[in-house]
Amino acid sequence: MTVAKSKYRESIAIKSIATIILILAVFSVIISAIGYKGFTEALLEQYTEDAFWTAEMSRLCIDPDMMEHYKENGGDNPEHMNVNELLQKICDSTGVEFIYVIEPDTRDYNHITFVFPVKRTGSPFELYKFGYVRETTNDEYRQAYRAMYEDGLGKASVIRDKGYIETEKHVTVMMPLVGSSGETRAIICVQVQMDELESARQTYVRNVVIALIILAAVVIVTQGLYLHFMLLMPVKKITEEASRFAQENVIKKDKLTKTIRNRDEIGLLAESIDSMETKIHNYVENITQITAEKEKISTELSLAARIQTDSLPNVFPAFPDRSEFDIFASMNPAKEVGGDFYDFFLIDNDHLCLLIADVSGKGIPAALFMMSAKSIISNNAMKSRSPAEILARANNEICQRNTEDMFITVWLGILEIPTGRLVAVNAGHEYPILRGQDGLFKIVNDNHNAVIGGFEGVSFSEYELRLQSGSKLFLYTDGVPEATDADCRMFGVKRLVDALNEDPEASPEVLLGNVRNAVDGFVKDAEQFDDLTMLCLEYK
Repeated sequence: MTVAKSKYRESIAIKSIATIILILAVFSVIISAIGYKGFTEALLEQYTEDAFWTAEMSRLCIDPDMMEHYKENGGDNPEHMNVNELLQKICDSTGVEFIYVIEPDTRDYNHITFVFPVKRTGSPFELYKFGYVRETTNDEYRQAYRAMYEDGLGKASVIRDKGYIETEKHVTVMMPLVGSSGETRAIICVQVQMDELESARQTYVRNVVIALIILAAVVIVTQGLYLHFMLLMPVKKITEEASRFAQENVIKKDKLTKTIRNRDEIGLLAESIDSMETKIHNYVENITQITAEKEKISTELSLAARIQTDSLPNVFPAFPDRSEFDIFASMNPAKEVGGDFYDFFLIDNDHLCLLIADVSGKGIPAALFMMSAKSIISNNAMKSRSPAEILARANNEICQRNTEDMFITVWLGILEIPTGRLVAVNAGHEYPILRGQDGLFKIVNDNHNAVIGGFEGVSFSEYELRLQSGSKLFLYTDGVPEATDADCRMFGVKRLVDALNEDPEASPEVLLGNVRNAVDGFVKDAEQFDDLTMLCLEYK
């Protein structure tokens, strides 16, 4: 009995099985540990990066210099509600759990006050209301707040995955809201739950364990059927090559199939290892750079396009309770996001502000600049009824932040609704088109001023239009007349005016549709070169 056990232990088959299982286990543990750590770090990095991107977009919606104004009337004021609505849209569209703005107690940073509390629609967690004061969570948060207020720290992140957490495991990122004086006025925070990370890590561990068990079973069965010289040496070579490749990630010139000529599963395994090395090498070299970047960019551009669209008035009729006028607008970017924008809003019950603009350049830089410029111009428009003063202030503010030397053409007008008096400024923009008493649309050759963002201290001159009952004002960006067909011919202003005069009695929405149809019929299959943005006001 003892001799039999000894022979069993000394069996080449048993030794080879034990050796291969040991090597397989060690190799799997090493690769699994490396993969688990890298997988976790990559997901955390992606979580944090996406959260910072959301915080950056949210920060564009808030004017730090207006923090005290936002808190007036207990936060129940139009400016606060407008910002809160924008933050809610960003929160829902990005899928983050919370977006909130806080003001720490700068005496010791032990307490924080909530100014803009927003949570994802459908979130099961509770979020503190406006004005709520609570203790700072822990010292890590206190240090981050202190660094942003006193040391100029630009951003920080906190990962909470241990101990009691009222909203479960999550990542919180923070960015300061810096006023025009350079002082931090508040901190914007974005919280992302780690549910996906936890689920992915559990799945990863489970799959690794299952794969290890299956591979071990296969090795035990096959090794018992093959002789030592038919199996052990090939497996050893395969194991050595797999270990070498895992460390070096370099494909050898001498393939395994040249030295292992088995026509059974071992030969297939050798062939698979060769194929795996080629695929993994190509993946490391190409897939991260091509596929991952492409998917990331595509996702971010799609998100940016939704955020940009939501930042413009896009619900029509815009003022269903106002019978004195009708308005319709549209923006179709040449790329996923664009640099054109429009806006319209009531300054008070008797004054309507109209705005259309075109940022130099295209794509993401123009879109980011557009978001900032729109916020600046709109904020200034709420402080004055003089278009010249509005653009002068906005120009100075934009110039101070314009490190990329971009500029904007702007047409801005304020309509006195009871009288039809329209005071406007044209800052390097396209001429407006007006339907007058004769019932036809005609170009208004107004005076052009300097563009916005070129030089500080520029003054702007105003002009006045008188709208009569039935008058219609059509505004547009240069993407409309400069739409180009396959023969490089431009659509032009004349075709634009003709398209409007085909049915001058039509509503603003129909008029914009007629112009777009005329442009599409002209350019046909040619690629859209520039953003197409239009706005039409009918004065009733």
